Amino acid sequence: MEIPKYHETFIPILESLNTVESLSSRNLASQVLQNYYSNLPEELLVQKTTTGANVLIDRILWGKSYLKMGKFVSYPKRGMVQITDKGRKVLKIGSLSLKDLQNDRDFKTHRESVKSKKENEIQLDTVDVENASPQDLIDSGFSTIETEVKTELLDKLKEIDPYYFEKVILILLKSMGYGDFIETSKSGDGGIDGIINEDKLGLEKIYTQAKRYTESKVREKDIRNFIGAMSGDTSKGVFITTSTFDDAAVKKAREAHHCIILIDGAKLVDLMYQYKVGVQVKTVYEVKELDNDFFE
Repeated sequence: MEIPKYHETFIPILESLNTVESLSSRNLASQVLQNYYSNLPEELLVQKTTTGANVLIDRILWGKSYLKMGKFVSYPKRGMVQITDKGRKVLKIGSLSLKDLQNDRDFKTHRESVKSKKENEIQLDTVDVENASPQDLIDSGFSTIETEVKTELLDKLKEIDPYYFEKVILILLKSMGYGDFIETSKSGDGGIDGIINEDKLGLEKIYTQAKRYTESKVREKDIRNFIGAMSGDTSKGVFITTSTFDDAAVKKAREAHHCIILIDGAKLVDLMYQYKVGVQVKTVYEVKELDNDFFE
């Protein structure tokens, strides 16, 4: 017997959620373990990861995260998990393999929305374990975790209050090394959400516009209004959205006399991840190698 893989927990997770309105993530993991895997040998039930987490609980929680990416479950509020109609349809079929999930349209759309070029080259979830080097496995594992965190981060940004989203953007730019920022008035701001100093001394100013969209793309009209709202004391602006820009919006920004930088949802979470805004370091791993100088 062996500890089930994370994708082998999909159906047990959905079945556990199907009889209740919602469960906390920890209660869900405990119920799945108790109801489906309590017959495993004790040495497997207590097995720990290198960071001290229970291996089986960790895999169940990963299973839950993957189901969320495919919209088989949802997070109705912080820390809670709920089965969706899509998840109930899968239960009627009675199976959901890793391949099924990887081919699911919602899952692929969700992953592609946050994956960087590097992550696409690694091809997450398709690493040949038998032929991969330990470094390949490490890189793949870290990339998978990074993508999962960015996915949850983008979801969170789409849920928060629009005014707070505007402040998050200013905090991010400040963390990137720009100077002090000013939040504009929420009434009659003319399309300008914030003003940030390009340098520490405030010699140059940059205007910001933040659009917290769930699905809608930023249109050419939005860029035109942003440019029109910029006063004569600056020619630089940053337009940030949680969604994407349509072709006309990109063209308008590129052809403008002003310098307009466009940041879509994928680029936004890349920057937040890089500058540790809205995320925190959970675990630090050390990889050691032989010190040949020590023996010489």
